Amino acid sequence: MTKKTTRMISIFSKFFLLSALTCTALIIGCGDSTPEKTTRKSNILDTLKCTQSSAKIAIDGIADSAWTTATAIEVLVNQLPYEPSNGYKGMKKTTVSMKSLRDDKNIYFLLQYKDPTKSLERFPWIKQKDGSWKHQKALDSTGHDNTYYEDKVAFLWDINTAGFEKKGCDMSCHMSEDGMVEGIPDTSAGRKYTRPGEYLDIWHWKSVRTNAVYQLDDQYVDWQKAEGGKAWGRHSDNKTAGGYVDNMNETKTGPAFMNSAPTADNQYYVIDKDKVPFKDTYQAGQVLPGIVISKFEGPRGDISAHGKWKNGVWTLEIKRALTTEGEGSEKHDIQFSDLNKPYFFGISIFDNSQINHIYHKKTLQLIFI
Repeated sequence: MTKKTTRMISIFSKFFLLSALTCTALIIGCGDSTPEKTTRKSNILDTLKCTQSSAKIAIDGIADSAWTTATAIEVLVNQLPYEPSNGYKGMKKTTVSMKSLRDDKNIYFLLQYKDPTKSLERFPWIKQKDGSWKHQKALDSTGHDNTYYEDKVAFLWDINTAGFEKKGCDMSCHMSEDGMVEGIPDTSAGRKYTRPGEYLDIWHWKSVRTNAVYQLDDQYVDWQKAEGGKAWGRHSDNKTAGGYVDNMNETKTGPAFMNSAPTADNQYYVIDKDKVPFKDTYQAGQVLPGIVISKFEGPRGDISAHGKWKNGVWTLEIKRALTTEGEGSEKHDIQFSDLNKPYFFGISIFDNSQINHIYHKKTLQLIFI
């Protein structure tokens, strides 16, 4: 074999070896996209699958047999937005089990989570030894209560907020720093608002103010922000009647009304249709409700809901039309009009707290199957 032939064989051997290595690298790193998908960090925490059902679902806070056909997801909520200055005795974590069903007109949700206490003592009136009445409050440095309040649940639905799919509820939460929120003086722990033209839909269940009338409070978030607290981004949907008002006399020294038939269930609220004028025949230490409640009428009352607490567990059922109508609904409500696309949302749990809550990072998505 000549030197020239030997050299040619060596060149071809190196060429084929290089080609083989290149092909192997392509097969491992580029030719198959599956490894990239499985290792890529996802912004979706979990997916809730909404199943079609023909079963009749009663909104009563009891998980009946209809829910056995739905698939549950388990969502750990363990993030707190702030530590109240006067302490916080509420939960710092719990796991929410969630299911969803639908029929031709409505969507339904079932939530269950552990909570060792059933908290209903929202700003009650307590008779004092000297005969006066005291409106119980224990406000922290932000002006909010974590002692005399109620249990709550909130959904935050993305309507058209850029970035929500990736960052979830953090897109609208703006925390106060040194008494300022985005350069605006504010004493609150934080505010919710979006960018101009963007909306989020809030579903806010309240165990005292809305539960007894089998509703939750339909609200929304927009981009407003201004000094004074009333013009920030969180708002309630329009109502034509109903709602809740403080149970307080004109001099703000005691309750204005009481229940016509007091029970253990209505100790902390007066249903408007059952109220009677307050007559003081009570002993020191006795409690009267701090709130008068009635059903919302109009878009604010679009959503039916009821929860029951038993053996340290809240069970909450929710029902809403797939699409809503009414003043502002096209902007302020999430519309489940396209059953082929995902809907992004987050949830939070309030344990006897006015604004402090436990929530999750990332985003949840709802899909229809």
